[in-house]
Amino acid sequence: MPVNVLAFAGSPRRHGNSETLLDWVLDAMRREPDVEVEKVVLVDANVNPCRGCNACEKLNKCVQRDGMDYLHDRIIDADVIILAAPIFCMGICSQAKALIDRFQVFRSRKYVLKLPIVPPERRGKRLGIFLSTAGQNWDYVFDGAVPSVKCFFHVIEVKDKDIHYLMVNGVDEKGAILDHATAQQDAERLARDVITEIKARLAG
Repeated sequence: MPVNVLAFAGSPRRHGNSETLLDWVLDAMRREPDVEVEKVVLVDANVNPCRGCNACEKLNKCVQRDGMDYLHDRIIDADVIILAAPIFCMGICSQAKALIDRFQVFRSRKYVLKLPIVPPERRGKRLGIFLSTAGQNWDYVFDGAVPSVKCFFHVIEVKDKDIHYLMVNGVDEKGAILDHATAQQDAERLARDVITEIKARLAG
């Protein structure tokens, strides 16, 4: 069976630094045998913000009918899930945060309704990647985003140890990442390592 990769491009700025980083990862993954990749551009995906109604705690589904109707099953089926998003005002950009908030339905299923997110045989066999870019050079510029990213992955059965990170700071203007000394090589190496790891898990 092929490895199923689902990737979210979270930035409102198309083909900017975080999406370029994502594309490097995805291009490297596509070069590996038996890998299927789907890229979702959030600004085009019709994902509305969470309403905070908590209806999913009783219904086991969201009351909204939008792009999440399609993405819901894709999220469950994926072996590798990638979220790429830039840092805006010391936190994850709003388009990516809206997607994270809509994972409330998985949180309700897991923690309130006590229902499985994935079949038992698939637990521990999923990997996550968070890719991010920031204009500032501060070491702590990504600190505000990481807890939200961990929540995003935890509720769909991707544990801390199964999340990979590539975060590049000091790239502000569109295209600045193209001049970064190691970003592309780091992205391609990460892609190969993750595909190798997930194939071993799926085979085990």
